[in-house]
Amino acid sequence: MFTVQLCHVPFNQSTRVENSTRSTALRAQTQHPHRPSPHSEVRRMLGTRRFPHRLTTALAALGLLAASAALQASAGAAPAHAAATTHRVLFDNAHAETAGNADWIISTSQPDPLGQDSSPSAETDWTGALSSWGVALQKSGGYSLKTLPSGSSLAYGGSSATDLSNFDTLVLPEPNTAFTAAEKTAIMNFVKNGGGLFMISDHTASDRNNDGKDSVQILNDLMSNNSVDSTDPFGFSIDSLNIDSGYPAAISDSTDPVLHGSFGTVTKSLFANGTTATLKPADNSAVKGLVYRSGYSGNTGAFFVTSAFGKGRVAFWGDSSPIDDGTGQSGNTLYDGWNDSGATNAALALNATAWLAGSGADSGDPGTGSCTAAQLLGNAGFESGATTWSATSGVITNSTGEKARSGSYYAWLDGNGTATTDTLSQSVTVPAGCGATLSFYLHIDTAETTSTAYDTLKAQVLNSSGTVLATLATYSNLDAATGYTRRSFDLGGYAGQKITVKFTGTEGSKLQTSFVLDDTALDIA
Repeated sequence: MFTVQLCHVPFNQSTRVENSTRSTALRAQTQHPHRPSPHSEVRRMLGTRRFPHRLTTALAALGLLAASAALQASAGAAPAHAAATTHRVLFDNAHAETAGNADWIISTSQPDPLGQDSSPSAETDWTGALSSWGVALQKSGGYSLKTLPSGSSLAYGGSSATDLSNFDTLVLPEPNTAFTAAEKTAIMNFVKNGGGLFMISDHTASDRNNDGKDSVQILNDLMSNNSVDSTDPFGFSIDSLNIDSGYPAAISDSTDPVLHGSFGTVTKSLFANGTTATLKPADNSAVKGLVYRSGYSGNTGAFFVTSAFGKGRVAFWGDSSPIDDGTGQSGNTLYDGWNDSGATNAALALNATAWLAGSGADSGDPGTGSCTAAQLLGNAGFESGATTWSATSGVITNSTGEKARSGSYYAWLDGNGTATTDTLSQSVTVPAGCGATLSFYLHIDTAETTSTAYDTLKAQVLNSSGTVLATLATYSNLDAATGYTRRSFDLGGYAGQKITVKFTGTEGSKLQTSFVLDDTALDIA
């Protein structure tokens, strides 16, 4: 929900001289009624992880081996992308991604895997349980890969070579230590400004380094406890489950670029002690389940999820087994889920990486294509009277006490010369992947002659819970001028969210200040 709010705050009212130029009678005769807007634990780290096996005859075994070999060959010879742009991907290894039996790295050469082999032809040319993933991307010719080494911190907007501002996509492969407050801010701003975020969890109680935090808790904390947007920004939460085994199936959607991308078609994935997510499309309309646990659909049991936040894209996978290629550093007990013959995990990981980095459909609802230009505010010029907007009685008016910029109606906040608070707001959903600009024309006149800002108008953005996300501007009696002035603000960072645009005018007890609005717009493109 998006709200713009204008507010007026009185200061030192006892020193002011009473001289109202706007009568209560005039305000009363111009009032219009308003209509409010509808506002069993198997621990992989101990080497006891189970995988389903269905071999019943020697012939079946030979068939499975042949199928597995064919799948490995196809994954190893991943097709090159047509896009000329090199997609820059950063794999995180700064949060205990190699704790216990985990080995979630693309190479032991960090930050640059090319230091181990500059032209890998097989996944064993790089060392790590994610080397199949890394080598497939490297061989495609369209990617530049790096790893954030252990002992580093995630940052955004700095000068480090591994700063998130130098990348298109961040991969978090089952983090086992919590992100700091600064890191969470960096991640969220990275996505909000157009970055891709790939979050991979494991099952509940999979605390590999025994620090009291598992990946479910760590990733949920990232989404619900950050300084950028803690109000379910991606539209889903990760379930505290341990699902032992299974092959969750992909939905039927031939247009989805993650399920049907340049690296192949996705049909199933793999549970080997994993979890799911619960979707909340009311919080973010871009959220979409792509792969579901057997017997589940809609908002529950989603094993692979995509979403959008601001200008960026998000993907979530509920198990780290599908990305494990079974080879890595010595001393780890690993399993080959990447090439599991009952699933299409390689295609899912690679297509999702391509989509997150900018390939496929625009960064809106996955698979929906580009943003369609539109103006979102209803009754934007107030010519329908007190409808669509939620406003203090009498604010939307055609009184001759002030002049509309166009037409006959406008919104007149304050101007009483008495202690007054007027509000005007409207809630909208900004489509994911769209740029958005709020604009309005504002006229201010006042009887104040002081150099103090006694009367104020605030323009604000609120979320669906009424929490102020941003104060776009604060105007006062000091900004009084003849005529209307156009004001505009970039709201692209709220794409994919329901917000409220709210204006709040607050006036002191003596001299009047009028805040007059007309010809509002919230344009997307």
